[in-house]
Amino acid sequence: MNPKICILRIEGTNCEQETFLAFHLLGALAELVHLKQLTGAVQECDRRQLEEYDALVIPGGFSSGDYIRAGAILAARIKGALGDEIAAFIRAEKPILGICNGFQVLVEMGLLPGFGGPDELDVQQAALTTNDSARFECRPTLIKHENNGTCIFTRGIPKDRILRIPSAHAEGKFYFDDRSRDRYLRLLEKNDQIVFRYVDPQGNYASYPWNLNGSLSNIAGICNPAGTIFGLMPHPERAFHAVMDSEWPRESGQRRAGELASWGEAHGDGYPIFEAVLAYLRRS
Repeated sequence: MNPKICILRIEGTNCEQETFLAFHLLGALAELVHLKQLTGAVQECDRRQLEEYDALVIPGGFSSGDYIRAGAILAARIKGALGDEIAAFIRAEKPILGICNGFQVLVEMGLLPGFGGPDELDVQQAALTTNDSARFECRPTLIKHENNGTCIFTRGIPKDRILRIPSAHAEGKFYFDDRSRDRYLRLLEKNDQIVFRYVDPQGNYASYPWNLNGSLSNIAGICNPAGTIFGLMPHPERAFHAVMDSEWPRESGQRRAGELASWGEAHGDGYPIFEAVLAYLRRS
């Protein structure tokens, strides 16, 4: 089985080509699909139906210029034009991945963290807001895998493994309002929804620059309670190959010798995320 992957794009998205190549190199039938192709605002020959795909990816970038808030316009456009199709996609337990701006979109849509029943999925419960530094932060990022198996995108990654994946964003601070913060953090822990946290080189939770945006509880990525919707701020498609790592030339391709044996020396720390979701789809 070669799963069909819809990689959504509109004006301002970026890294969709790298995301496409990551899935393509793993044998998936990936396709770059403009939002207008799903809403029908194109010629008949160019139209696509979301239900035709096995997974949906919302890539990084600055969709619609990130006017209003990061991801807000794309989220509104998806909900307004494709709300029923998205709901059916989720009911079918088809995976949805949001990378950076895509994570922001999923939070704006209420799909993450996704507490409550199906009728509550469009209620925004969290935010990804301006970095504490008030600057665009672009740097290699260390994140620790903390999920116990709920998230289908990280089942091939050992618990507590530290990955080095680049980040590039101005609005990546994961945030709950003061009234809901403690209760929602407990729910994330109880439901095994926390997937990655920012850490220092020793694996400890740390403040800036390791937590580059000031995220609550050092959260870098979460999934929904079912584990089929996943959002993260770092860019795994920018770490698909080992040679893409910022330290690769310095370490002559032998970064953290022996530590990456589970997915091979040629592959970077972003590789197992793409591999895991395809493995899930091929078993389904």
